[in-house]
Amino acid sequence: MNSSYEKQRLACQSEQPASPGTHGLESYGVSGLLASSADRGWSDIAAELRSHSGGTIAWKSPQPDTEICVDVRGNGSVVTRQRFGITDRTVSERGTIWLSPAAAEDGLIDLSDPVPAVLHILLPPSRFSLESVGEGLTPSVMTSLRHESSFRDPLVAEIAYALTSELDRETSAGRLLAETLASSLAARLVQNHLGKPSQDFLAPTTGEGLDRRRLARVIDYIEANLEGELTVGRLASIACLSQFHFARAFKAAVGRSPHRYVSARRLERAKELLGEREQPLADIALRLNFSCQANFTRAFRQATGQTPAQYRRSVVT
Repeated sequence: MNSSYEKQRLACQSEQPASPGTHGLESYGVSGLLASSADRGWSDIAAELRSHSGGTIAWKSPQPDTEICVDVRGNGSVVTRQRFGITDRTVSERGTIWLSPAAAEDGLIDLSDPVPAVLHILLPPSRFSLESVGEGLTPSVMTSLRHESSFRDPLVAEIAYALTSELDRETSAGRLLAETLASSLAARLVQNHLGKPSQDFLAPTTGEGLDRRRLARVIDYIEANLEGELTVGRLASIACLSQFHFARAFKAAVGRSPHRYVSARRLERAKELLGEREQPLADIALRLNFSCQANFTRAFRQATGQTPAQYRRSVVT
């Protein structure tokens, strides 16, 4: 058995949640960690789902990443934040959002009551690059996100709910989903929290979608790498677009987002592999970029109504 397969399988079988990123450990500690993207292979985005006890949390510096916190359940706790000489107090409900740009200043967060589920999303500076977000911005503008009082934004909230769902139930193209959502989130923050970027920032660059030649290059690359690493950044570079504009252009051309397209293709590949009796289920799961067999089984059953083992029995004679 390949040692890397065995390590991933053991990590998945552990009852303990995955270790959070360094920033999460320094800022909030290990207590209350419900789920983490640390073992998912996501690029240029990290996410931690946490519960927080009532009381005061020390907000430690340095904070190299932009942090977006979204209450994904809501319970009416009064949340008070103190930083940059600003005091922000709000009653937290489902969909309440807090934005904290990269900073080197300590602060405090006070919770009147326990908060059962907050998604902490971390975006590094690279998420606000021209390669990720796209045309229409200058580098100096992209580094000036504002420290915000709590606010509501349906799009940001839906992104948080989708990431929470992916943390809870891993899918075969979860990395592509997370990276696509990261680009959309960065673009939304730039759009709403910088002042006005250039007029054509959110304008599509490809008309109704990818042209035939670029689409063919992208599809060929996906097919050649169904069992390998597929990232939005790589697909966007093949199409010669920013990640944000690529995701929109691909969906316009194909009718599906990149992660849904790849999920469907990997499902078909899984069926092919299941037809080969000698392939262990755990190996198939890892070949198709699941962190373990249990998550593969869950996703396959959700898509087909059968477990991988049941499907194999139905097709292998």
